[in-house]
Amino acid sequence: MVSIPAQSPSQSATHDVTNQAPPLAPYDASEDRALLEGLGREGAGWAEDDIRRLGLHAGSEEAQEWGEQANRHEPELRTHDRYGHRIDEVAFHPSWHHLMRTAVAEGLAGTPWADDRPGAHVARTAGGLVWGHTEAGHGCPTSMTYAAVPALRAEPDLAKVYEPLLTSRVYDPELRVPTEKPGLLAGMGMTEKQGGSDVRTNTTTATPTGEPGVYTLRGHKWFTSAPMCDVFLVLAQAPGGLTCFLVPRILPDGSRNTFRIQRLKDKLGNRSNASSEPEFDRTVAWRVGPEGRGVKTIIEMVNCTRLDCVMSSATLMRKTLVEAGHHARHRSAFGARLFDQPLMRNVLADLALESEAATTLTLRLAGAADRAVRGDAGERAFRRIATAVGKYWITKRGPAFTAEALECLGGNGYVEDSGMPRHYREAPLLSIWEGSGNVNALDVLRALGREPDTAEALFAELALARGADARLDAAVASLRQQLAETDQVGARRLVERMALALQASLLVRHAPHPVADAFCASRLGGDWGHAFGTLAAGTDLDAILERALPGRI
Repeated sequence: MVSIPAQSPSQSATHDVTNQAPPLAPYDASEDRALLEGLGREGAGWAEDDIRRLGLHAGSEEAQEWGEQANRHEPELRTHDRYGHRIDEVAFHPSWHHLMRTAVAEGLAGTPWADDRPGAHVARTAGGLVWGHTEAGHGCPTSMTYAAVPALRAEPDLAKVYEPLLTSRVYDPELRVPTEKPGLLAGMGMTEKQGGSDVRTNTTTATPTGEPGVYTLRGHKWFTSAPMCDVFLVLAQAPGGLTCFLVPRILPDGSRNTFRIQRLKDKLGNRSNASSEPEFDRTVAWRVGPEGRGVKTIIEMVNCTRLDCVMSSATLMRKTLVEAGHHARHRSAFGARLFDQPLMRNVLADLALESEAATTLTLRLAGAADRAVRGDAGERAFRRIATAVGKYWITKRGPAFTAEALECLGGNGYVEDSGMPRHYREAPLLSIWEGSGNVNALDVLRALGREPDTAEALFAELALARGADARLDAAVASLRQQLAETDQVGARRLVERMALALQASLLVRHAPHPVADAFCASRLGGDWGHAFGTLAAGTDLDAILERALPGRI
């Protein structure tokens, strides 16, 4: 019989856990100087206290757990009830409803359209930049609800009924007669399987009924997210051409409109959000705007959701940068903290530049949207082109950025428990939805060709930084020349240079010199490699990191 000697408590443990970062939460998601400075600069400084309060909530252990649970327990499609009745409902985990209830209550859905204060739309965007630290999927229905309001105004009688409910701060997830609810959510159904972004090829038909403005729809939509919304803006072919319609899930008499959910999409990311294929069959719909003007009517909705794609990409960058900085602060390798090692500092500083540029441009776009709504023609022209430019570039940068931030955690970042794989899967979505890269690049060319005031507005914005940095001046001069020579083949190159010039001009005007100088040197001056972490020797990494991650170094 083998005798096993007694061991002390320290000897009995198989291993002690050391050199691992503690949980990030609780933390303050609003602890972002670029965000708070932009909030004030774009006319919404009055919202800072609310943004700071929301940032603390977003970074709380509770809210972070909501995000985790909403993605771990994915939505479930229930086509029939236990008795065989067709119900076409999607069941969500309670965490989804907690996230949605907070987002709507904080004014992140349609509320800004009912707020007369200058900067209301900026405040909403800033709220999204911090609340998005929880998770991204529930941002889809809030974004579509926000975007539905200006499109619905093409039909004043409908807007009069639905707008007060779409701008409400009350979240009510039950399917009921819309006008009997305290608040509504809106979705949209544009794409079909044969055309995708080419919505003019839609085959869904709209047949007029005997009642003015009322039609019945028949067809199959290919990608309709958040099918539990109360109403949807849908494109269909009416006798007069492609037209926009309002489709409620529940009809005024309390019966269910035909909205057969064929399946939920099995997506790469964005798993908490149900994306569906609904089928319409004698589905009752109300016309929004004139027949044949469907694209023109719904384009206002698309402009708003594109801004939210930019916002969500900037949010994802900031969230993963904070995660990477937190890990590097607590993890040691080769005898020193990761954060103290020069090469890691280069990587994090490079990511910080990208994040600040994305956040700053996002808030500038939100400011343009806010002022355009209030009648500023110059800002309307700037918004028209700059939103497409920002949508193209910032969402394109998201996947590379998120991959680099994940790598900062090493193997720890590659496991689901870290949360980084979820962020990584989310990143490509924002470049695809609301028009892929090619669609947005071509939209920029379309704006330049059909609306000359958009180019004037773009260069007027860039001129505000003239003389402040020679590299920026050279980039703007080159951009003017390229503008006259670019065709479709060169569209991506043109839009990329527009985006970099815009970001650089904003940083030169508003960011500390070390940030602006490093951005211009790397992104415009060519003193940069092909991956993050290749900033030139002599770059003031300390100043960049202290600004981006205060208190975390």
